[in-house]
Amino acid sequence: MKQDLLIYNTLTRQKELFKPVHEGHVGMYVCGPTVYGDGHLGHARPAITFDIVFRYLQHLGYKVRYVRNITDVGHLEHDADDGEDKIAKKARLEQLEPMEVAQYYTNRYHKAMDALGVLRPSIEPHASGHIIEQIELVKQIMEKGYAYESNGSVYFDVNKFQAETKQYGRLSGRVLDEMLSTTRELDGQEEKHNTADFALWKKAAPEHIMRWPSPWSDGFPGWHTECTAMGTKYLGEYFDIHGGGMDLIFPHHESEIAQKTAVCGHGPCKYWMHNNMITINGQKMGKSLGNFITLDEFFTGSHKLLTQAYTPMTIRFFILQAHYRGTVDFSNEALIAAEKGFARLLQAYHLFKNLPASKASSIDISSYRQKCYDALNDDFNTPILISHLFDLAKIVNQVNDHHASLTQDDIKELKDLFDTFLFEILGMRDETTSDNSALIDGLMQMILDIRATAKANKDWTTSDKIRDSLGALGVVVKDGKDGATYELK
Repeated sequence: MKQDLLIYNTLTRQKELFKPVHEGHVGMYVCGPTVYGDGHLGHARPAITFDIVFRYLQHLGYKVRYVRNITDVGHLEHDADDGEDKIAKKARLEQLEPMEVAQYYTNRYHKAMDALGVLRPSIEPHASGHIIEQIELVKQIMEKGYAYESNGSVYFDVNKFQAETKQYGRLSGRVLDEMLSTTRELDGQEEKHNTADFALWKKAAPEHIMRWPSPWSDGFPGWHTECTAMGTKYLGEYFDIHGGGMDLIFPHHESEIAQKTAVCGHGPCKYWMHNNMITINGQKMGKSLGNFITLDEFFTGSHKLLTQAYTPMTIRFFILQAHYRGTVDFSNEALIAAEKGFARLLQAYHLFKNLPASKASSIDISSYRQKCYDALNDDFNTPILISHLFDLAKIVNQVNDHHASLTQDDIKELKDLFDTFLFEILGMRDETTSDNSALIDGLMQMILDIRATAKANKDWTTSDKIRDSLGALGVVVKDGKDGATYELK
């Protein structure tokens, strides 16, 4: 069965036939999390989006090298070239080592992604582990004449690059003259030639705790530098797919293209893919806006905006019910509908073991496999694929109620469609037969809340009894500044 996969390329603003740079192999780089806080629904969307891309490309027989980075240095507050590194700020406030903060939230991110059924990438490089490569990249850009040193920092010369290549703004559609007229002056940016210039290397202030030696100063790399350096290291000079959220198109991905073009004469990849945002009341969900709900809060139902707890598979199904390039607006009603919809598919799947077979089929199911492939081949259209799965679930229910008939071979084909598209490619998991981790988390949070109330009331007897009783059951309670957490021995 020939599969012609179409991918919407943000760079060309059209769907294009997917043809890998190297036949049979795919290189894919996706911008991962900045690990200074717990993952929220906005983090789940790119992870799930590119998990589908990863799964489907592997299903089609490609050998995929999927690189998703961890940003643990160089990402400043407000995404500007001035201010405090987000992880360093968190470390200073909590009196921890920066890498302690990064490791803690990396572990938390992995735990949440595992719960959501997101496959681990082939390589997960950390920005802090590739400082040498980033320094080398900055040197190469300077040698090409597109960067300059100023007071120990190094900046990319956007004006010169644009004058000689006419490439800046191609991905985002922004015009440099407009950017220069609308970009506000930021404190500490007088060392730049132009406000649009971005940092490749920043000299560290005396109080800055994350710093490395370089030819220009003791400092740290710019946010954009890391992805260009790590993408090149693990995927080569030119690879297939670069992905991330739409909020990264400018300035992050635009700046990546500029850096790579300055060195190599072309951008880093063939196809740019971007997922749209998760919104709450039409506003982007994000840490900087303070309107986010963490994934743990979804799993336990502990956020004030939630009417109940939602399982990881409900969250995954909720996200997959919208096309990755469309917005998804959070509401309890939409999540409850996703929960019920996925339950309908599982109920139909559970009927297969006792589904009655007939000598002849009253329904032709021969076209459904191609329909499912057609949906995925049309830029990974998961909502259309899910609609086909609902049609198949309806057929299963009709056969079970003796309102339709299928042969044993057709029943086998129907079950294989569920196994292939619902579980293998969409990555859904039957939580009714899996562990009860979400339930355990919810119950434990309730117990810890009761203990916190006891401590607040200075009821040390009850507080200690809860801790000791949990300890006897193999549950270790750890008290911290932000409250108690638990782990199993």
